[in-house]
Amino acid sequence: MTPPRPLSETEKRDWLRLSRTENVGPITFRQLLRRYGSARAALDALPQLAARGGKKNFKIPAVAEIDDEIARAKKLNIAFIAWGEPDYPEALAAIEDAPPIIAARGHVSLLNKRGIGIVGARNASLNGRKMAEMLARDLGAQNIVVVSGLARGIDTAAHEAALPTGTIAVLAGGVDVVYPQENQKLYDRIAETGCILSDMPLGVEPFSKLFPRRNRIISGLSLGVVVVEAAQKSGSLITARMALEQGREVFAVPGSPLDPRCGGTNDLIRQGAVLTESATDILNHIHAMPRRLAEPEGGDFGAPEAMPDDVAIDAARDVILENLSPSPVSIDELARSLALPAAVVLTVLLELELAGRIERQAGHRVVLIG
Repeated sequence: MTPPRPLSETEKRDWLRLSRTENVGPITFRQLLRRYGSARAALDALPQLAARGGKKNFKIPAVAEIDDEIARAKKLNIAFIAWGEPDYPEALAAIEDAPPIIAARGHVSLLNKRGIGIVGARNASLNGRKMAEMLARDLGAQNIVVVSGLARGIDTAAHEAALPTGTIAVLAGGVDVVYPQENQKLYDRIAETGCILSDMPLGVEPFSKLFPRRNRIISGLSLGVVVVEAAQKSGSLITARMALEQGREVFAVPGSPLDPRCGGTNDLIRQGAVLTESATDILNHIHAMPRRLAEPEGGDFGAPEAMPDDVAIDAARDVILENLSPSPVSIDELARSLALPAAVVLTVLLELELAGRIERQAGHRVVLIG
């Protein structure tokens, strides 16, 4: 494996094309690089792999399409940072499904400072917003970058209080798309003094399925996530769950049992989240944490891996499909139960994923979707 290094312009174009290709998620992206050694070689192999999984006419973004996105990014002073490059956030790089490419606008130096996520209700109470402001201000005073999602309510209060010391806004859509529109002025101020981040292509409007992707970046950038106000089914609880899956700390501000906006946070405390009444409660925990470092991998992954025999792959495909279902199954368990070599199982699953027939989930699990 090569040490971290900046990608060449050609390599970065290939990384963007591969990351923008349908059914190529972050885990599959790195599996392809390990298998083929480079994004260019992976792009050449994709159509055949998808065809073996049952999908014809597999589409890969044209070079001209990617060149247009790169040109637009340059005009807007937006930087594309690849996983393994020096500016890529170390904490984010360490998670299982770290985005292969992120788009950043503003001060990228903030990405490798210690961060804490602050999230909560969009319809936050006055006291909830004041609490978010206090936590963000006090954490910033201790050289902690505040990470949030630019939503109205708690997110907005946290960002505004952290503007003087450093804040990162993670967007669900393209890094050039302001959502909600009412936060245009806040977006502009963060672009000047903080950093705005997204893993989506430029110009993409946010929609419901993109917010969990955004949330896993918020938690991935952070040593821990603070939930200030959240109802029982709040999206902020998804961020807290992702933080736990990533091995990060979860903090929760207690609230009145009479306020439905506090039901989720109070439940988090019952389940073991750190009861948080001030920034000191957070600082006491994170100062004892080691800084997480990324694996030392750069723009290529060394020599391509040896491919399993085609006969073995063809023989295993049907039996693997028979043992998949809409319920998640561990890839390791699948290989053990079928007594198949891991390389064969991984190859078949890669083909099926590219064909849109399976989906990867956290914890090295897969589900059948088509």
